[in-house]
Amino acid sequence: MPSATPSPAWDGRRPVTGTEAEAAALVGWLTDPEAPRLCLVTGAPGSGKTALLGWLATYGPRAGRPRRRAARALVPLAGQSALGATWTIADRLGVVARSPGDLVHALATSEARPAGRTVLLLTDLHAAAEPGALTELIAELAGVGRIRLAVEARSGAPALAALRADRRVTVVDLDGDAEPADGTRPEPPRPQPDLSDPVAVCVADPLLVTTAYVTGSAAAGLPGTLDGPEPSARPGEGAAGDHGGLRAAWMRAGQSLCREQAPGERALVLLAALGDGADPRLRPTLAELAAGAPWRLRWARHRGDLTPPWPGPVTVLGAAGGPLEGTLLVGDRTGAVRLLHEADASPAGRLAHTVPGRITALAPAPDGTVLLLDDRGRLHTVRGAAPRAPYLERLTEAVSATLARHPGTALAAIAGSVVVGDRLGSVHAFGLRGLHQAASHSGRVTAVSAVESETPFVCSGGVDGTVRLWTPGRDPRPEPLAERPSPVVSLHATDTPHGPLVAVAWADGLVGLHHPEGGRTLSFRPGPPVRAVAVTGAGSLLVGTDESLVCLAPRS
Repeated sequence: MPSATPSPAWDGRRPVTGTEAEAAALVGWLTDPEAPRLCLVTGAPGSGKTALLGWLATYGPRAGRPRRRAARALVPLAGQSALGATWTIADRLGVVARSPGDLVHALATSEARPAGRTVLLLTDLHAAAEPGALTELIAELAGVGRIRLAVEARSGAPALAALRADRRVTVVDLDGDAEPADGTRPEPPRPQPDLSDPVAVCVADPLLVTTAYVTGSAAAGLPGTLDGPEPSARPGEGAAGDHGGLRAAWMRAGQSLCREQAPGERALVLLAALGDGADPRLRPTLAELAAGAPWRLRWARHRGDLTPPWPGPVTVLGAAGGPLEGTLLVGDRTGAVRLLHEADASPAGRLAHTVPGRITALAPAPDGTVLLLDDRGRLHTVRGAAPRAPYLERLTEAVSATLARHPGTALAAIAGSVVVGDRLGSVHAFGLRGLHQAASHSGRVTAVSAVESETPFVCSGGVDGTVRLWTPGRDPRPEPLAERPSPVVSLHATDTPHGPLVAVAWADGLVGLHHPEGGRTLSFRPGPPVRAVAVTGAGSLLVGTDESLVCLAPRS
């Protein structure tokens, strides 16, 4: 095991009195590309370990030096469960994770890669609520190539020996007195909120609530302890410790709930995550607390719901018009497409199609035809009840022939046009008057939508994190409608009584509702990874995940 030594990059600034040598050692580890990915900061109580990592979180090169600063995230572990720490780390690093395993996978495979390595600074491992589970998580994260970790723990903590076994680590050891230098004592444990009171859990520290739900459930044998939330057969039933369904909802939406936000916004997220088996007294209480939030919950359907039944995992969404007005199309990972009534998500049948494999995009056309894109980038047509005009048949046949040679990655349709995105960042609008193209994105186009309005336009999103507007036949707008450091995973636009609206979902779990003609952007984070979004003709937002489908209406 190498020991950290001062680096020439150390500029002599004093982070904490008496720790200059250790600070230089930490900077040496941080700036040495050959150093181990894991650094352990140890010492007795009061030796300045936590303060040293706090200093490192803000330390940067001297003014005028061109070296780029690696992204750093400081996460205190005192009192935390492995699940709470997972949600905190995921949120800081711009990914979505429902469990520790999800976090490791997301960081290893995420398409949003910030420049340089990300540095995690984790303090007080010895004081965590689940130090063993957190030690396992840290060991897994240390194997992710883009991550470096500096972990602070008191000398003699069992976690240190586990982390030093079978791997290269850097150790920075601070000496100190048995008590804090200023004579202070650790804070006494904070009182646990009433976990059955929806107002109490929305007002309390969300990480404290998470730890209480996790550690309190372990003795009762409930799921959702170390490996993340697992859906029960019917939330709120079969477990006395489920607190009327609050715990199941908290586990479902945990990463969103643990973000810094007002209690009313947290109440909205929790309300949207409640299953139909929850205590009926919870909804009016949460709705009252969420009255100041920018959204009103219309309905939500979750895994295990019975009235009406949960429609299944969502991979693609469509809000239909024309003959299918008021109908939602919901596709799952098996390729099935279910029809739902938009008013309450009750079943309305199933789309009859023979597309093999997974469906990656669907586009309801105004005449009742539904166009589907499979996972090979090929186009399929499901005809509606009314016969199609011959010119539309010829158009879709031409697009299908093109995609057989050049696979598509995204799909949309309006009257007389089919729009396709490709893996090189271009958007192609096939119409009755010819083909128009725009090189809109850097990298793969992940979603497109087309709006039939006074000025028809195409909206596209890409792996580059941008959302762009384009009217075929004209130059694309130079400025993006939205841009974030996370890939766009889904997008849908439509004309509404309030003007055109564009719903966008990013890979970090954020959903935004945008007004292309100007107006306030509304956002929502359901908690789990978002797979698909759509806007209804009335302007409501649909958000689909692996275990939920939620409908929100903006407050006027």
